[in-house]
Amino acid sequence: MLMLPLATLWRIARRDLATRIRGLRLLAVCLFLGVATLAAIGSLTSGITSELERRGQTILGGDIEFSLPQREASADEMAGLRSIGTPSATVRLRAMANAPGGDALLSELKAIDGAYPLYGTMRLESGARKGPPPAGSIWIGKDLASRLDLKVGGEVKFGERNFRIDGIIAEEPDRLGEGFTLGPVAIIGLSDLPATQLIQPGSLYESKYRVRLPSDANPEAVGKALSARFPDAGWDITDSSNGAPGTRRFIERMGQFLSLVGLAALVIAGIGVGNGVASYLAGKRPGLATLKVLGADSATVQRIYGLQILTVAAVAIGAGLAVGALMPSLIGAVAGDVLPVRPGFALYPLPLIVSAAYGLLIAVAFALPPLAATRHVPAAGLYRATVDGAARIDRRTIVSVGAALAAIIALAVGTAREPLFALSFIGAAIGLLLILVGLGWLVRRTASRLPRPKRPLLRLAVANLHRPGAATGALVVALGLGLTLFVTLAAIQTSITAEIARTVPQRAPSFFVLDIPRGQAAEFRSMVVAAAPDAEVNMIPALRGSVTEFKGQRVDELAELPEGAWVLRGDRGLTYSPVLPNGSELVGGTWWPADYRGPPLVSVEQEVAASLGLKLGDTLSVNVLGVEVQAKVASFRTVEWDNFGLNYVLVFSPGTFDAAPHNMVATVAVPPKAEAGLARSIPRAFPSASLIQVRDVVSQVTTLLTQMSQAIAAAASIAILAGIAVLIGAIAASRERRVYDSVILKQLGATRGQILGAQAMEYAVLAGILGALALGLGLAGAWYVVTQLFDFRFAPDPLVVGLTLIGGAGLSFLIGIAGSWPLLSAKPAQALRSL
Repeated sequence: MLMLPLATLWRIARRDLATRIRGLRLLAVCLFLGVATLAAIGSLTSGITSELERRGQTILGGDIEFSLPQREASADEMAGLRSIGTPSATVRLRAMANAPGGDALLSELKAIDGAYPLYGTMRLESGARKGPPPAGSIWIGKDLASRLDLKVGGEVKFGERNFRIDGIIAEEPDRLGEGFTLGPVAIIGLSDLPATQLIQPGSLYESKYRVRLPSDANPEAVGKALSARFPDAGWDITDSSNGAPGTRRFIERMGQFLSLVGLAALVIAGIGVGNGVASYLAGKRPGLATLKVLGADSATVQRIYGLQILTVAAVAIGAGLAVGALMPSLIGAVAGDVLPVRPGFALYPLPLIVSAAYGLLIAVAFALPPLAATRHVPAAGLYRATVDGAARIDRRTIVSVGAALAAIIALAVGTAREPLFALSFIGAAIGLLLILVGLGWLVRRTASRLPRPKRPLLRLAVANLHRPGAATGALVVALGLGLTLFVTLAAIQTSITAEIARTVPQRAPSFFVLDIPRGQAAEFRSMVVAAAPDAEVNMIPALRGSVTEFKGQRVDELAELPEGAWVLRGDRGLTYSPVLPNGSELVGGTWWPADYRGPPLVSVEQEVAASLGLKLGDTLSVNVLGVEVQAKVASFRTVEWDNFGLNYVLVFSPGTFDAAPHNMVATVAVPPKAEAGLARSIPRAFPSASLIQVRDVVSQVTTLLTQMSQAIAAAASIAILAGIAVLIGAIAASRERRVYDSVILKQLGATRGQILGAQAMEYAVLAGILGALALGLGLAGAWYVVTQLFDFRFAPDPLVVGLTLIGGAGLSFLIGIAGSWPLLSAKPAQALRSL
């Protein structure tokens, strides 16, 4: 046998590749799509998280932040803060902005001191500012100015104080660190806050103390030291390494999910890679045979064409990485307002390396089988490949492919934020592929055993499904994946739309009203009922506090919070009730009597209790206004969170917080015609109360969920494109055999219409079979996303899903027919000479 050095092998491979690269275009397109998607998602996620980290001090407003619910720091605590650095105090609360004409709008009122901002720049439309507005003046957000028709120099009232508008806010440096808000921002000086009379005993507000530390200080160590110095302070500590923890967690989790969707797209593209390589090698059969006849052994031939495949794969992967690296900047320029921060242009090596590794492993896993098949076919067999079919795959190839697939799984799980979720996602994707492969085998086997139809075209269509060399398996996988993805996307989109557009508005109240003075609860109820006799008013006590201990474990001593224990982060809404709250159902333990006056008891939401490992009789402590209260777990309950009611994770027994000053919160449901009048009268009658119109909340939730579903659709659309590429590849892989069939049929007298009709029947049969399977698999996948990721009810629109399935099947059918059309133009003499 002829043994050639690597340089010679490359020279042969390069010359052959230069003469006809068209056969490997499908390989390049599939790898490019998959790698570009993964690199773009990974780079965007890294870009946002890196920007959050880089701007951590500005986003947080300091090197470290101490936040306190419903109280301000004591003199001793302020002295402690000054001992570690330069502090800046702010107070945040929700309050009604009242325009001179009588219109009112919920706003996020923020009072700042002279040191604000410690980092970053506060900018008005008129320029940068340092410190608070002048006494008696206010800065307002653009949205507040627009919605209440306010202008610089005019007035706006908060509580009992009128403020002169000194400027319109252009940039609030710590906006992202403030978290989710229900209204536009307004900023006043801390010294002007008492005049508003908005803060009364029990009012819901938050004090934040940001501290600028010396350059050599460790924020984490400083926070622990100050907590030890003031163990009963009850403050929540955040440092600048994670200035917006909620945003960061959301971005990382969404990035992981989209990355897995992108990986699924790349795996789907891998099937196209296999089809493309098989089609390319089929076209190179004379060259393969010639090399073997001239003395090249099978390993040499495999190396030559392996070099070609790796070269094209490397170029495609490189192009995908380049596009993926540029996408964060492009997305930032096009949709920067949608993102929490706009990532700058930078290269993020880790997601690019991971994406390249995925691309290379996919290329190896799916290109190796058709390439290895040429090793075991002699030259004469290669000349007869059209009638003899493909050769077997040896054990070494199977082991290599298995190792590549195992590496893909290990890489996906090893780089995931939540490995178990990643593993389950990959398992579902593998399961889907196995089901489709099994169905392809079943279709071939069933078609081979069916009685022969009397109609010639139908008999030919059935024969096409099981004849030697039929591409039925590849077509089933391609069509099945594409149709399943179409159904999945349609079911996800319509379920989210149904949840927002139908379920929420039908069950939601008209208003939330916060900070109703406890002593004026009866007056509030009477006023609402007088305005709307059929109004439904649900009013309960409201406090804020943080969980400090559970089952004897101190939260501040935990190295890591338990999975799903979000209730331990920051302060929580607390309440007490003599009866089981509306929207709750008892699932464990017993509820206390309505007249209970014993030691404190608490009822815990079931999922939170499970995350904390709580059992009936365990203890749980909360810090309220600097006082720690320990209660015994008396019951567990489920909560209907999506009813827009007053739902709480922790509900305590009556008497637990009698000594703590607090106010009431209420939901008010009235007919639409009464909403406008109450929206005006409630803020005037109760200046310290904050009124939230539910339609504003629904609008914000709708926007957020729409953006999330669009991101999923964008990532999944790449998978659909990959599925289409797989379908085209499957058609291309069987092109030569179909040319042979077409020529023979023509010689036997068949017309173009008859040949095309037989192939149309073949695709129609496959589309019909796979439509039912795709409907079941697609709905199952959508159910998982909707119920597990979004925690919504699964309510797809049957009409939209059905039309999407029919449209997807029609598109697949047309692609199949379009791919078959050029075969009808094959000239018999030329085609027979090339076979």
